[in-house]
Amino acid sequence: MTDETVTQEIAPILPELIAIRKDIHAHPELGMEETRTAALVAARLRSLGMETTEGIGRMGVVGTLRGKRPGQGAIGLRADMDALALTEATNLPYASQNAGKMHACGHDGHTAMLLGAAQILAQNRDFAGTVHFIFQPAEEGRGGAQAMLDDGLFERFPCDAVYGMHNMPGLPLGHFALCEGPMMAGSGRWKVQFRGTGGHGGNSPHLASDITIAQANFITALQSIVSRNVPALESVVISVGHISGGSVDALNVMPSEIVVGGTQRAFNPAMQKMLEDRIREVADFTARMQGASAETTIWWNAAPLINHARETAIMADTARGLVGDAAVNAKMTPVTGGEDFAFMLRAKPGAFVFMGNGTAPDGAVHALHTPLYDFNDAALPHGVAFWVNLVRQELNAAS
Repeated sequence: MTDETVTQEIAPILPELIAIRKDIHAHPELGMEETRTAALVAARLRSLGMETTEGIGRMGVVGTLRGKRPGQGAIGLRADMDALALTEATNLPYASQNAGKMHACGHDGHTAMLLGAAQILAQNRDFAGTVHFIFQPAEEGRGGAQAMLDDGLFERFPCDAVYGMHNMPGLPLGHFALCEGPMMAGSGRWKVQFRGTGGHGGNSPHLASDITIAQANFITALQSIVSRNVPALESVVISVGHISGGSVDALNVMPSEIVVGGTQRAFNPAMQKMLEDRIREVADFTARMQGASAETTIWWNAAPLINHARETAIMADTARGLVGDAAVNAKMTPVTGGEDFAFMLRAKPGAFVFMGNGTAPDGAVHALHTPLYDFNDAALPHGVAFWVNLVRQELNAAS
C-alpha cells in the first residue's frame, strides 16, 4: 500500500470510520470510565469475526487476528480510548455531549484508525502469525497501560513487539516523525501542602506563620532547579498548574493551608530522582523559613518513552514505503510530553511514532489538550494505511 493507493483501498470504509470517530468524539469518557467506548470497540471487533476479550485492566479491549499463512510471530498494535476533563469550545456538530469532558488529544481518531486497520486486515488475512489489536483505557494519567500489564496483557496475548501511534497537530498530513531511544519524557505530578497558623492579616500578621510567603518563595526557587541542578545538555521541565488557599470572601484572613501543585518531566531515571529530591527539599526549606511545614507528594504517570532500535527502524521503513523519504523524520527532536505507552515499551520491544494531524480548516494549529482541538479526519487514511503496512512488513513470511 503506497500513498497513491491509500484512497483506493480505504475509501470504501472511510465514511464509516469518520462516523465512528465523530460518535466517539461526541461521547467522551475519562480514564477507567470508558464503558460506552469499550463496548463500541468490542462490538466492532466481533462484527469482523475477531476473537475479542474485554475487561483487561478493567476497561481494556483486545482483538486477536491470525493470518491465513502459517507463522509463530505476534505483534501488538495499541490505541488509546480515553478523553480529558476539559470543556470543548469547537461548536462542531459532533462536539462533546458530556459536560466537562472532551476528546482533546485525538484518542477518538486513534481508536478509529486501529479499528479501520483491523477491518482491512480481517478482510484480507494475507500475513503470517498473529496481530493483537490493543485498545487501552486511561492513558491520560490514570494508569491504563500498567493496569493492562498487571492484568496479564502480554502473558494472555504474547507479543514479540508492540507499537503505538499518536497524532501531532502542525505536522503536515501524510508526514511521520520518530526517533530511536528516548523520544518522550517521563511525566509526573507533584503537590505541596503548606501548613501554618493562619492569622488576622490586618490586626496581627506578625503573630502568624505566613505560608503565602512560603509558597511564593517556593514557586520562585522551584525554577532554579532547572537552571542550576540540571546539566546543560539534559532536558527537564517543572511547571506550576494549581494554587489554592484562603477565601475570596475573607480577604483579611491569612490562610492556614495552601496547596501548590504541578507537573515535572525528565528523560532518564537520574533526572527523575533529582527532581523528586529537590522539589521536596525546596518545599521543606521555604516552609521552615516561615515557621511552617510542608507535606510533599510526588508521583509519575508515565515513564520515559524509549524506542527500541529494531522496531524504530521498522516503523520508519513502513512510513517511507507509504509516503516517501521526504515525509518521514526518523531523527526527530524528543518532546517533553508524556505517554502511558512507555510502560508497554518497558515490558516488550517496540516503538512509537507521531503522525501528522495537519491544521484546522482555517489554517490554525490547535494544540493537543486545548478546547479548540479536533482530530483531522483527513489523517484517518494515513493512520489506517500505516498500521496495515506495518503488519504486512512485520508478518510477511512464515516462520
